[in-house]
Amino acid sequence: MSAPMSQATDAVSDIKRKDHETTQNQITLVDTMQHGDVENLKLPVMDKVDKFGAHTKTDSREIKLVRKLDWYIMPILWFMYTFNYLDRNAIVNARLNNLEADLGLKGTQYNTCVSILFVGYMFRISLIMAGFGFAWSLVSLLTFLAHDYTSMMVLRFILGIVEAPFYPGALYIISLFYTRKEIAFRLAILTTGNNFSGSFAGLIAAGVFQLDKKLGLTGWQWLFIIQGAFSALTALMAFWLLPDNPLTTKWLTEEERQLAHNRILIDTTDVQENTSVWSGLRDAATDWRTWAMTLMYNLHVSSLGFQNFIPTVMLGLGYSRTVTLALTCPPFFLAAIVGLIIAWTSGRWNERTWHIVACKSIVIIGFIIPLATSNFAARLFSIFLFVGFSFGINNILLGWSSATLSQTNEKKSVALAIINMLGNMSNVYTPYLWPASDSPHYRTAWCASISFAVGVIVVALFMKYSLKARNKRMSMNDAGVRNLYVY
Repeated sequence: MSAPMSQATDAVSDIKRKDHETTQNQITLVDTMQHGDVENLKLPVMDKVDKFGAHTKTDSREIKLVRKLDWYIMPILWFMYTFNYLDRNAIVNARLNNLEADLGLKGTQYNTCVSILFVGYMFRISLIMAGFGFAWSLVSLLTFLAHDYTSMMVLRFILGIVEAPFYPGALYIISLFYTRKEIAFRLAILTTGNNFSGSFAGLIAAGVFQLDKKLGLTGWQWLFIIQGAFSALTALMAFWLLPDNPLTTKWLTEEERQLAHNRILIDTTDVQENTSVWSGLRDAATDWRTWAMTLMYNLHVSSLGFQNFIPTVMLGLGYSRTVTLALTCPPFFLAAIVGLIIAWTSGRWNERTWHIVACKSIVIIGFIIPLATSNFAARLFSIFLFVGFSFGINNILLGWSSATLSQTNEKKSVALAIINMLGNMSNVYTPYLWPASDSPHYRTAWCASISFAVGVIVVALFMKYSLKARNKRMSMNDAGVRNLYVY
């Protein structure tokens, strides 16, 4: 029997052993295996498999399928995430156009307006992402009507609720279509929407602020109107483009659907038959790895508290408002490039821990510099370090979580929702680490950020050695086990 045929045989046996019901009811394995017709098995040829059981794509059918997935799934998610970030963070740049004075905000009221958005992120809302995409666009657009602290608080709270489903939903869709070695890079592509919007948000705001006093509206009001309108157009497109799962995706052929489904099933560690949502909730809640990953993600997001105050920190360096907005671009552009590179290398070598440790170590250096010196050049350099090397970790960490907790689709979806919900709780309290009274040094914020980053490193190393021990036990109990946990 040929090598590809042998690997296909092993794959089929593994599917049957691990998930008999799914194999019988969902996977169409044409009964031509005995004739050596690998094409009709609707399984990828796997002639390059690493120590974790993850395969490198060499099958032309699989390569063509993944390219098609990239063209259909990634662009619409990218644009939605871009506007998700722009709409959410318009308030950050609006602050430089007299938002606080116009609304009569005092003391920490601006910080509260920033943090109230993320209270909405604590709710898991199970409706389609496109519908909520349109809803958050409408809320963002209507924010121009805010006239005081209370109205801004209400609008920001609602915005947080309707934005909440997007990121866990996007992550879940990507995890249904991409393997362990592919997911980090696709999340990196998605995150560039965040990075590029962060990079150009300042320039967009600087341009829009030129409309100040046009039609009786201030520049910050025009910012909410324009970004909300473009966001709504993107959400309308999503109604027709976003898929549900591989087996029901309309823009795939029947063979492509089966291949897309089977290759993910083969790539899943400890795969089990799908269960109910309640069983998924129980499985996710009782798996200690869910909470370890949640803690790591919460600490990571806590260390990103600077992102809501970058323009303010830049302004503290002594530059004008326009120059400050322009200077916010390069660090986020660097973050996009770094994120793509480390996601590619993480997928290429199927490695997670040391990528996280290396990036967080650089970020810690970036946090230490503004704590140790008031030199403008040094502090500007530090911004490139902690912005440039922070955001790429999101892709690796969430991809790692998805691969570790994907025994059933229900467990994976609940676990990712828990991680996203509790991780983003940090955004409720971290804005209070950056009070205006601490400007321009923000020593409390930098010390806290260092602590959060160190915590991420500690949990990542703990997960590495825990999963390594788990793999050893799996191999001892079953010498024929194919897929092991990645770390």
